[in-house]
Amino acid sequence: MTQKSAARRQPKQPAAPKHAARQARLSALHLVPESLGFALDGAAQAVGAVRYGTALPAALAAVNASSNAAHAAMSRGAVQDIAYRTLRRLATADWLVAKLVRKAPAAHVGNVLSCALTLLSDDADTAAYAPFTVVDQAVEAIGARREFAFAKGLVNAVLRNFLRERDALLNESRVDRVARWNYPAWWIDAVEHAWPDRWQDILESGNRQGPLTLRVNARRSTVAAYLETLRAHQIDAREAGVHAVRLATPTPVERIPGFADGVVSVQDAGAQLAAQWLGARDGMRVLDACAAPGGKTGHVLELADVDLVALESDASRAARIGENLARLGLKADVRIGDAGDPSQWHDGAAFDRILADVPCSASGIVRRHPDIRWLRRESDIAALAAEQRRILAALWPLVKPGGELLYVTCSIFPEEGELQAQWFGGAHEDAVRLDAPGQLVPVLAREAATAAAERPSATPLGQRTGSDTDHDGFFYARFQKR
Repeated sequence: MTQKSAARRQPKQPAAPKHAARQARLSALHLVPESLGFALDGAAQAVGAVRYGTALPAALAAVNASSNAAHAAMSRGAVQDIAYRTLRRLATADWLVAKLVRKAPAAHVGNVLSCALTLLSDDADTAAYAPFTVVDQAVEAIGARREFAFAKGLVNAVLRNFLRERDALLNESRVDRVARWNYPAWWIDAVEHAWPDRWQDILESGNRQGPLTLRVNARRSTVAAYLETLRAHQIDAREAGVHAVRLATPTPVERIPGFADGVVSVQDAGAQLAAQWLGARDGMRVLDACAAPGGKTGHVLELADVDLVALESDASRAARIGENLARLGLKADVRIGDAGDPSQWHDGAAFDRILADVPCSASGIVRRHPDIRWLRRESDIAALAAEQRRILAALWPLVKPGGELLYVTCSIFPEEGELQAQWFGGAHEDAVRLDAPGQLVPVLAREAATAAAERPSATPLGQRTGSDTDHDGFFYARFQKR
């Protein structure tokens, strides 16, 4: 994905307890790789790793690595789908397990139950599997691990009891605030406090899968021309922004026309605003201060011929910038260093534009990264806000007089958005705040349609919701140096 990965934005988690490490070394699994049971087992392992502080992409990679290549290829899609579904509804699943099981089961058994209960909780019109198949395959998954085979009867009884009382149990779970919304209590409270009139829709939108949005390379094509290409390939899509096209159905990138050749990239519509509002023009010197994996870097270079420095603190992630630019046929000066310590990497030349897409809670992209809500801690917000201020204070002296800095976070928390912008303006007398999108919040489709019809032509600085499109949550503030 072209937006910042959630893993990069997460503070270091405490090391997993030793019993968690032992739990990860499971006995051999004897199941057909294409079976739902195999996928349930893999998804349960990934969910268990997230509980102990591992980001979901890394957890899934570890699950795939534990299987032979052929088996991993057969099951990867199903394992990923079940793990993502479960983490979007983990609190509900855990509530159900606690309700239906007298004594807390072994960790892996509980995670298989959570994954199975998530699938069984789906409405009939959206269910991916028949109920009897889920029950049968969950039992098979538990029986396939010798250390958990004793729990086959328990799993069978729990899932069948749930199906008998499904509607009543799901209704009862909604009384519990955490089980109802599927976020930690502190997160729910923070969103309600920040958005008292819209908090429920914002939380609910984070429990839906985000759309697949593409960015059309302005050097290679246009939205109109690319839509014609998609129609020729019988792929349903529509325009979603100046350079954005949204597919009606998510499609693997290898099947997207022009992706391998750099004609399009995957990037959320909200993230695409960064390069547009940066306003870089031919001949300018530009810094992308927290650049990996290179999505916004590529977009800036697609829109203007600039001298661009792409900075990243993590050397392994910096390599992805080069890979993404190579696919696009573009080049940048990729440097390794801390954006908050220019002495590590700065050559003394000032910049016309700085894009400061800084580390944040990633609370605006939970529909794509549902593990974030379970990995983040309440104390992280203040720590991240302090880190953002450190970076901004270090970058501002590097802006030329008359130049601009664009501050960006993929957060919906004011501490990482409007409050930071107000702090920055107050702390730097030579900073003039310019127009920018302000806070974008993800909303449900029905609210987006209403907001689009009612949205005024002009709104106060920092308060634009951008709710007339289907995008992730972002904050944008733009400052010019006097």
